Amino acid sequence: MALLDGIPCSSAVTSHRPWPRVVVDADGWQKAIDRLVANEIVLLGLWGDADVVHMALACPEGDAIAVISLECRGGTFPSVGARHAPARRLERAISDLFGLEAAGTPDDRPWLDHQRWDCAHPLGKGGRPKQAIPYRFLPSEGEGLHQVAVGPVHAGIIEPGHFRFAANGEFVVRLEGRLGYVHKGIEALMSGATLDGAARLACRTSGDSAVAYSYAFVSAVESALQIEVPARAVYLRALAAELERLGNHFGDIGAICNDASFALMHAQTGILRERCLRVAETCFGHRLMMDLILPGGLARDLAVDGHAAVTGLLAEIDRAFPRLIELYDKTASLQDRTVGTGVVKPAYARLFGAGGYVGRASGRPLDARRSPGYAPYRDLSFEVPTLQEGDVNARVWIRIREVEQSVQLIRQILAQLPAGAIRAALPSSGEPAEGLALVEAFRGDVLVWVRLDEDRRIARGHLRDASWFQWPLVEAAIEGNIIADFPLCNKSFNCSYSGHDL
Repeated sequence: MALLDGIPCSSAVTSHRPWPRVVVDADGWQKAIDRLVANEIVLLGLWGDADVVHMALACPEGDAIAVISLECRGGTFPSVGARHAPARRLERAISDLFGLEAAGTPDDRPWLDHQRWDCAHPLGKGGRPKQAIPYRFLPSEGEGLHQVAVGPVHAGIIEPGHFRFAANGEFVVRLEGRLGYVHKGIEALMSGATLDGAARLACRTSGDSAVAYSYAFVSAVESALQIEVPARAVYLRALAAELERLGNHFGDIGAICNDASFALMHAQTGILRERCLRVAETCFGHRLMMDLILPGGLARDLAVDGHAAVTGLLAEIDRAFPRLIELYDKTASLQDRTVGTGVVKPAYARLFGAGGYVGRASGRPLDARRSPGYAPYRDLSFEVPTLQEGDVNARVWIRIREVEQSVQLIRQILAQLPAGAIRAALPSSGEPAEGLALVEAFRGDVLVWVRLDEDRRIARGHLRDASWFQWPLVEAAIEGNIIADFPLCNKSFNCSYSGHDL
């Protein structure tokens, strides 16, 4: 069945690229919800736009994508979350930012708005007066239950999030998270920005994924403008993305082991992460490679000694990482903490369209580099590791296997790296255009949608982190576990706060 089969539309937006965007009425919107409920399609994103809502959809295999749009007459639209739970937090964010209400929603609580903004619905038309509404956590009833509140301020260097546990003794009956504390107004700041200025904002959406967000943003812009990026820039973008993936996976593997009181792994993988950051600085002038990727190509070429630095890093990984894998696999006390802890059922991963190591550890074998795919990965050979267990241990092993794949990808990139220019010229004006992109960050797929005006400024931009569909699974995974396992379980997800809160 084709992606939009059975979803009647009134018109198509011809300036939207590379995938279609169609306008639907309430009946078409409901037909799309029917297909989501039937697991025939997957929710990729849901966002507001003045008096319109947009919903990005994909086929289960991930190789076909489309956007449907609905005019919100009277400021409302039929709730997707009423029948498809992954949409609920997205609808709450739309309400906070635009004042568009999801009719029939089971959860009308605010999400990003913590009653501290200067005005209500800052991206909407007008807006209602602000009201101080106490936040209501979901109730938990039963004999012997008590609540434990954690955060939003945490020990150590960590972003803010509040977690409310309902527990019976040590066993978690329900966990509910509250986020939004690091909302920065990225999408509002993008409005009216130049392409290079908006790229800087996208880069800073989630600092650990600076390359991935830049990559996704410029890909959306380049699709909208139909820009052909020089081949050398295409390959160097992939090199930067894989260096970022390596560094984050090393950091995560060690941090998970540290939360299981195995500091030796943390120290050793920390060394490898530091090596990745130093090589990134050598290659591109910045440890996190911020502001490297710009619309049309790159801000700077690979440094003269960059090739040798990357080759040396790969040699060090080849030498050190296999021993660390063996150490992880053969430490019984560590396995006792990670195996069987924080299980995400494969059905939940499919329902929420979970990407990255969270989805792949629970049997969902999708990787945006392959499906739908983008250059240069279509010309590179790599595997997408998948497991079924869905526990902390599985999420560690997916990271381990992805490290191995990234090493092989980097070798291919270096071997095939073409010479030539690193940036194409951009048009300074033209007809309004829209673009959509999906790029694989280390924790999963990043979606970016942009609409450009005649002066090639951002009229509207939307960014969606993989964490929007992973945070609810943290709550599901911890149920039945003990409170003391929450840090371990949470770290095995390592969802983004900043990328989620925008």
